[in-house]
Amino acid sequence: MRTISIVTVSRSDYGIYLPILRKIQADPELSLHLIVSGMHLSPEFGLTVQAIESDGFPIGERVEMLLSSDSPEGIAKSMGMGTIGFAQAFGRFRPDILVVLGDRFEMFAAVVAALPFKIPVAHIHGGEITLGAIDDALRHSMTKLSHLHFTSTQEYARRLGQMGEELWRITVSGAPGLDNIPAIRLLSLKELESRYGLRLQPPPLLVTFHPVTLEYERSDWQLGELLAALDEAEMPVVFTMPNADTGGRLMMQRIETFIQTRSWAQKVDNLGSQGYFSLMAIAMAMVGNSSSGIIEAPSFGLPVVNIGTRQTGRVKAANVIDVGYERTEILKGVLKALRPEFRAGLRQLSNPYGFGRASEIIVAKLKDVPLDNRLLVKRFRDLDMTAADEG
Repeated sequence: MRTISIVTVSRSDYGIYLPILRKIQADPELSLHLIVSGMHLSPEFGLTVQAIESDGFPIGERVEMLLSSDSPEGIAKSMGMGTIGFAQAFGRFRPDILVVLGDRFEMFAAVVAALPFKIPVAHIHGGEITLGAIDDALRHSMTKLSHLHFTSTQEYARRLGQMGEELWRITVSGAPGLDNIPAIRLLSLKELESRYGLRLQPPPLLVTFHPVTLEYERSDWQLGELLAALDEAEMPVVFTMPNADTGGRLMMQRIETFIQTRSWAQKVDNLGSQGYFSLMAIAMAMVGNSSSGIIEAPSFGLPVVNIGTRQTGRVKAANVIDVGYERTEILKGVLKALRPEFRAGLRQLSNPYGFGRASEIIVAKLKDVPLDNRLLVKRFRDLDMTAADEG
């Protein structure tokens, strides 16, 4: 039996993994070993490890790594703590394949720790670009430390080839998070209101805004401009909470203060995949800088006002309205998103991130790939640069 270890560090990556976890768990020839770390283990971020357990997934390892500080020093120290914790976990149990996703610093700690153990690493959502975040450097570094790659688009697969990765290691799977959409029963408006204690009539704006880690010195101003634009929009709002990035805790505090004096503003700490997709299905528009606005929102025909540089470089569908950080630009984007004709134009929107079979493709590859030296010993694939400009 082949053991597949999957590292999950936040509610966002867990939702993306969910169809993969279920397929591994259902396969009699595969054994699922779940390594839980990062925000999942923090009461401050909702202690979402409990949701994993309630979904019926046994936890193989818990790796504590987050410090209470989200300063640059605190993030760097958390990465060091994570590397130690994952090394100890791999010392106790070495899986046949380690699966990681995306670009979080917590994920990077797991991949670095796996390197001396010669554990084959499979990386999901590589090749993407997000110019406003340190995640960009972490994602590309994880590509070079990984042995198998599952990309969400052909463009991202080509980029991995540019990075010297051998083509047989790269599979265009699409985004696994999209597999959830037909599989999850969406909650009705009344069910959403009852389960999460929200007021959803009239339908709100869904606001998800995370720190831009390469611009963390300006985070307070950036959030202030967003809040000022929401004040002017005079629309009901539901906030989801920021990640544990540099400045994230200050953002959380400021959002809490904001909603205390505005009856039309609400927040929810953890919706889970079912709640989040259900809210996307009824929201008037999404506002912020979350990757979910780029990857999942097109499947709902949901207008998205994408603020700033955090998602710069990603493939985007026609539902995305890019704006700057100033309140006037944000408000202009929101008003455009709310126009009936704009939303009507998204009814037949095609999602560039896939076709809902990613988990099937990924698990089949994890199951069948030979675990030999060809997989472990990486060769750099040089590009033919004879036509390049030598000047």
